[in-house]
Amino acid sequence: MEATPITVTELNRYVKDKVAEDEFLQNVYIKGEISNFKNHYTGHMYFTLKDENSLIKCIMFKTYAARMKFMPKDGMKVVIFGTVSVFERDGVYQIYAKAMKEDGIGDLYTAYNELKEKLEKEGLFDVKYKKQIPFMPKTIGVLTSKTGSVIRDIINVSTRRNPNVYIRLLPVPVQGEGAGEKIADAIKLMNEKKLADVIIVARGGGSLEDLWPFNEEVVARAIFDSKLPIISAVGHETDFTIADFVADLRAPTPSAAAELAVPEISKVQETLNNYQNRYRLALKKKIEYMKLRYEKCMQSRAYKEPTQSINEKYISIDNYVKSMINSMSKKSILVKKDFTRVITRLDALSPLKTLARGYSIATKNGKNIKTIKEVNTGDKIKVRLSDGEVNAEVI
Repeated sequence: MEATPITVTELNRYVKDKVAEDEFLQNVYIKGEISNFKNHYTGHMYFTLKDENSLIKCIMFKTYAARMKFMPKDGMKVVIFGTVSVFERDGVYQIYAKAMKEDGIGDLYTAYNELKEKLEKEGLFDVKYKKQIPFMPKTIGVLTSKTGSVIRDIINVSTRRNPNVYIRLLPVPVQGEGAGEKIADAIKLMNEKKLADVIIVARGGGSLEDLWPFNEEVVARAIFDSKLPIISAVGHETDFTIADFVADLRAPTPSAAAELAVPEISKVQETLNNYQNRYRLALKKKIEYMKLRYEKCMQSRAYKEPTQSINEKYISIDNYVKSMINSMSKKSILVKKDFTRVITRLDALSPLKTLARGYSIATKNGKNIKTIKEVNTGDKIKVRLSDGEVNAEVI
């Protein structure tokens, strides 16, 4: 007789009941390292507890989480008291934590903090070294896995915002041993060949171990040395890696990185149209203003009677000339009167007048003779009269 098959739900319920019957699993006291921690908005905490070889999913409901005296985070070593049960819908078993206490910090988390502190002291996180993301890049370089949702999301968002943008994918491993060196080499290659205007380094979410390549020093220094601006989009919004701190811009998700790198062409066009309309309106107003000024100028006296001002200047010049002539005439009359007066005085004092009255002037060797002591018998002298000169000899 053929056996009757059971449903998946029935099987999961059976396993759940078996687990519930085990007293040991109802009160487990277990230690491990937290990874992939999520503090849900409802107040519930979801995380993974792991050791060197295995991991198990855990949940702490809001009732127990409210009693916590610290906030769990990735890399933290803890001790948990709780119950093991099966989540019937997904067919997975997990720990329902009731209490938790710290048991130290994981090695990866310690290494993360040490490197972060070291690079921060060296200035790799300083804002002054952050490069500006180009406003309208033609080529977007993407460093991520060639398969998966990350590259698809970036392509979809980028081409939707600007169909003319070119996406250049340089596939790199985003987790596992050696991934950090390959990511760093890809960044250097992008710079050497100038393969893009801006680079997006991206991968999806994961545990601290999954994201570890982006916490390696070689990747951090490659990002810092890059001449091309780099946007880091690693993990989920709550995940922070060393790459995020060094990058020129951090995006919470790969899709957000595409939005930050590629402007929406429709909005750019709308902005340009607004500017064009504003400039057109401003130019129209300027023309109207210039037209009013032109009409006002054409109505002015200077344009209606352009020679009026010149004629007025001519009249002023004529008045100045007349005034100058009158002044010169008056001055000339005064000068003539003064001249006549001086001539009259000079004429009265002239020796010629004296000669005309019957006097004469005797000279010897061109010098006037004032006394008889200046001549001797036999001297030749000249005697000047009113109408001429005579030569004489002293006897």
